[in-house]
Amino acid sequence: MDANFGVPPEGENIRALVEQRLKQAMLEDGAKVTVEWRGEQKHLNVISMPVDLLYFNPDTHRIRAQRTLEPERNRILQEEPWGEAAQIYLHDLLRCRPSNPEQTDPDYSALMDELDDVGQKEPGIISPHGILVDGNTRCAALRDLGVKNIRVGVLPPDTSRRDINSVELSLQLRRDKRRDYSYINRLIAIEDELASGRREEDVARDFNIKTKTLQQDRWVYQLIMEAIERSGTPDGGALRLVDFEEQQEKLRELHRDYNSLAATDPDAAEQLKESRLAMVVLNYPKTSIRLAEADFHSRYLDERLPSELRPAVQDSAPVAIPGLPGVVVPDSAADVKTTRALTDILLQAKAASQVVDGPGAQRALEAGNLIKQARKTFDVAVKMAGQNAQLQKRQVAVSERLTDAADYVNQCAAEFAEAKAKRALDEDAFDDALIVLRTSLERLAKQAGRTFTSPGNGIEWLLEAVRGK
Repeated sequence: MDANFGVPPEGENIRALVEQRLKQAMLEDGAKVTVEWRGEQKHLNVISMPVDLLYFNPDTHRIRAQRTLEPERNRILQEEPWGEAAQIYLHDLLRCRPSNPEQTDPDYSALMDELDDVGQKEPGIISPHGILVDGNTRCAALRDLGVKNIRVGVLPPDTSRRDINSVELSLQLRRDKRRDYSYINRLIAIEDELASGRREEDVARDFNIKTKTLQQDRWVYQLIMEAIERSGTPDGGALRLVDFEEQQEKLRELHRDYNSLAATDPDAAEQLKESRLAMVVLNYPKTSIRLAEADFHSRYLDERLPSELRPAVQDSAPVAIPGLPGVVVPDSAADVKTTRALTDILLQAKAASQVVDGPGAQRALEAGNLIKQARKTFDVAVKMAGQNAQLQKRQVAVSERLTDAADYVNQCAAEFAEAKAKRALDEDAFDDALIVLRTSLERLAKQAGRTFTSPGNGIEWLLEAVRGK
């Protein structure tokens, strides 16, 4: 990250106006706003500035993921962040719904209504050259409402680009009524903080999360970045960060199950990850994604895949270690490669299907049909996995019921001894309860006797106990 942005085109003129208004604010001992500044609390004088004179912050984490939605506009934004085209693009993105940039964010509409009804409650923050540090969205909303001025605190003259980002983040993480960062933009903010050399423990504390949660989110972020890279199409298309905005809980749950399985079977964990990532791409709900275990592809999908979705046969061969002649390690299992290859097909199809017009429009239509075909195939696989899960649940439930009953009997034995010692035992009630238990055991024994031709010790005991009544 550069030490500073450079001075915007009107930066010096803005600075002169800021200094003039700051002098007046100091003379009047006017309102102040407090920010965390280089590890200390700093009180900034608040002034009024024309909304059209200020610059949106190109680095704001509020819309970092959304910047890549339009590659050409983003390129202009990177090359000329203070130009009119770049600033209009930032204004447009600040209005957008993070998960669907084609829609206006309901929170933005609510902010406009609030500003229109009661005016600006909290001041924003600007750099001395007029870069908005806090209040980018408020400034955009005020412009849309036709309001001429915005109240802002002003950072010190030596403000750097790093200072701007640090102050924005510290204000965002306060527990007040600021609009939260979207999920992906929060992940980006965490990675930026760590890239600056900060420790995970310190960043987790700033974000009010546990270090374990931060590490989980970092794993998810790396998975998303890898998925975007794998989704690349021959014509340069790829999935975008915003395509994963609403997948937070699905991906966090994937991380948990992946880690649990990887401790004992890394290849199985990889298969589970790939199958579930494919289902995320196909937009299955979390309850369906949970059904995809490590054998989901081989057990429910493989034989049902149409030729368009069937990956080439994958081989597993030893991999040589560079610099160590004769030393080899096993490559990923063939099943892992096959499952991964299917996920790659779906990632690339999803990316291609999002092209609206231009040369890729026909390819988008074909990719969309492929996604629909995949969904139909996965629907059958999910249904069968669900039926099997229900069967296993019922099988487990039978033995669990008996285990629970045994726990109750053990508890009864302990309470029986205590009641007897205190001369508080109701013998008639106890006898009646035993008759109820005997009737239940007789019913269970009848079912077991019809089911097992070669009963084990436990079943044999049950049958004998009932016969000897």
